[in-house]
Amino acid sequence: MFGARRQGRAALRVGCGNVVTSGLTRAFELARAENRAALVAFIMAGDPSPDWTPALLQALVAGGADIIELGFPYSDPLADGPVIQAASGRALAAGMDFDRALACREAAADVPVIAFGYYNPLFVRGVERATCDIAAAGFVGIIAADLPPEEAGPLESACAENDIALPYLVAPTTPPARIALLAARATGFIYAVSRLGVTGADAPPSAGIAACIAQIRDVTTLPVVAGFGISSAADAAAVAATADGVVVGSALVELVSRADSLASASTALESQCRSIASACRRNAEMPVVPA
Repeated sequence: MFGARRQGRAALRVGCGNVVTSGLTRAFELARAENRAALVAFIMAGDPSPDWTPALLQALVAGGADIIELGFPYSDPLADGPVIQAASGRALAAGMDFDRALACREAAADVPVIAFGYYNPLFVRGVERATCDIAAAGFVGIIAADLPPEEAGPLESACAENDIALPYLVAPTTPPARIALLAARATGFIYAVSRLGVTGADAPPSAGIAACIAQIRDVTTLPVVAGFGISSAADAAAVAATADGVVVGSALVELVSRADSLASASTALESQCRSIASACRRNAEMPVVPA
């Protein structure tokens, strides 16, 4: 079954200004054809050691991740809760930096990988250079969690020039007019924040996430993924009923933090991903989420 899901997936061939972003589109199309939500799995590059990250990425793929968000560690991750904040701190202390994070991408060559982080590291490196480097490394998109569209012109232009996606986050409190603005500016997909507050597995997604996703669908045909607070198969199943993708981050990062070896961390990640990927499959009687 797992092998069948991967049939027809070619490794992405990349180069600055010529990145094949169709892998991201194919991931959502394949999930939709199979009447399931795509599993979007997050880990932090370099946590707890840069040497662990390639194997951990491979474990996510083996467990059924359709898309990976690779966190670029940053000292002030304002959208993240304690678990991912701690992971970022461990990664920085272990020597992970922007270039080493870029190099990790090749370990997950069979699935699309998004660079997840914050605007300051992009700004310091130079937005055009950073975006070109991310594209050349094989990433299919960038999420800059703290960047509003009003300030995003340079990054939007750089992503367009390098043919990589730039999704925006929509919060449960985002008013309709701003949802329309974010949807008009986003590329690749829309990230629906499934609860108020920061990332973390300490509280489940909001009961209103389905209504939030419906609001987003009213103004865009882009896929909608939902994340923040999704930590279990039950959480994933509830969100997968209406979302195109389910993001799991803190729960996976916490498994890594508790592991006493790379082997045990890899096994735990693969097992958890398999469980959540299975939960992302909708019941036969449930309608296919519209394209």
